[in-house]
Amino acid sequence: MTALPPSNAVAVIGAGTMGAGIVQVAATAGHVVYIFDASEEAIDRGIVQIEKFLERSVSKGRLDDEERIAILGRIKRCSKLEDLAPAKLVIEAIVENIDIKRSVFGQLENILDDDAILASNTSSISITEIAAKLKRPERMVGMHFFNPAPIMKLVEIIHGLVTDKKVADITFATAEAWGKKVVHAKSTPGFIANRVARPFYSEALRILQEGGADIPTIDCCIRESGGFRMGPFELMDLIGNDINFSVTKSVYNAYYQEPRYRPNLIQQEQVAAGRYGRKSGQGYYDYSEGAEIPEVHTAEAAIAPTEITLLGGNPLLTPLVTLAKGAGFTVNKGVSDELSGFMIDDTLLLLSDGTPASELTTVLEKPTIVFDLALDYKAASRIAIAKGDQVSDEDLSKAAGFFQALGKKVSVIDDCPGLIVMRIVAMLANEGSDAVYQGVTSPEGVDIAMENGVNYPKGPMRWAQDIGLSHIFAVLDALSCFYGEDRYRTSPLLRRAVIAGKALV
Repeated sequence: MTALPPSNAVAVIGAGTMGAGIVQVAATAGHVVYIFDASEEAIDRGIVQIEKFLERSVSKGRLDDEERIAILGRIKRCSKLEDLAPAKLVIEAIVENIDIKRSVFGQLENILDDDAILASNTSSISITEIAAKLKRPERMVGMHFFNPAPIMKLVEIIHGLVTDKKVADITFATAEAWGKKVVHAKSTPGFIANRVARPFYSEALRILQEGGADIPTIDCCIRESGGFRMGPFELMDLIGNDINFSVTKSVYNAYYQEPRYRPNLIQQEQVAAGRYGRKSGQGYYDYSEGAEIPEVHTAEAAIAPTEITLLGGNPLLTPLVTLAKGAGFTVNKGVSDELSGFMIDDTLLLLSDGTPASELTTVLEKPTIVFDLALDYKAASRIAIAKGDQVSDEDLSKAAGFFQALGKKVSVIDDCPGLIVMRIVAMLANEGSDAVYQGVTSPEGVDIAMENGVNYPKGPMRWAQDIGLSHIFAVLDALSCFYGEDRYRTSPLLRRAVIAGKALV
């Protein structure tokens, strides 16, 4: 299906940060773009936002001045909806209120040509519901951009129940022609990115709530071990804790109180206190001038052992073995293929499978320490570890010394099931699998959405495959057994893939 040619005009309703960004994207692609807002001042601010962005692009050599002038020349201010009549695609980016959106689209149907496409940038409202009272509901589609629209690559194309496939395909092709990474999604709460991302926040909040680790340590492990650009608390502060909490509640209620999306009391308290994050000057961190930067829990230097024994043949551990040999360790090969990790003297140092170290110590009848997942063990600068309650500090010190000898900082945290990165990645993969199982999108769509919409270092479906689906399954099963909650049930798609020995992607 071909995209709308640049000769076709586009209109954007709403001149806020998102609307202005979409205007810029469409105008940069060569379209005449009509911008409308009920507030003339909002249009002024929107155009100033575009001008500043383009000026910065020129100063950085990404755009020449002639192009800047041409882009601005294609943007047309409108004072009434009737001015949008020439547009073949109208994108609404106004307040998240279904009655207001329905009213606007109802008026547009009497203004635009019958073949015009009506698109909503809504992040949470059902496209089916918006379209239900329109005369031509098949012309309605979701076109969900991410903020800031000129920079963020992802656009989710949302199919309502009666959206014409040709309309969705044209919209998809148009977004691609605008340089975006585009995915199809069914109109369900949260669509793809906002739904699949919920565990990134909710599991971090639960780890904090249960005393597993403090805020700066959780964030640091997610960045330095998991490879994410920002930790969950840093990101919530950037998004706005009020907004993040609102989205969580919206998805939770839209899915009829599905346990996986249950909001956290810590979030509620932050919002109740007006601690919204960066925009209020205080959130999980203090953003006031001269505020003290909280310290990450980092273990003191410890004496490293001289030899280790490799247990199992998990390829994830290969970089650690290579680093160990390079650091002068004698690396022996163990006889157990059921365990994944190392042995130091009589102490087990195991990659987390979700089971707490205290439980493993009892079951395996050996002192056990668990370590967290890393995106890349060679590149990771930090590793989180936890000991069983029965394990001595001396044994813990040997494990810390081992990782320190490999050039890693070590964060010793409480014996939290699944630790930090492994737990969050397993839950992201599970949520992505459920979205695929329910027909919201494809496995590739999940990965494209999460890499390009929220900047994950690797799509959770591919990441789960690289870790090993059976290992992800074990983590989820262990979490389910530990908590006894439906929140940690394994997606049927993931369960079937493990049983059949098939890949997800």
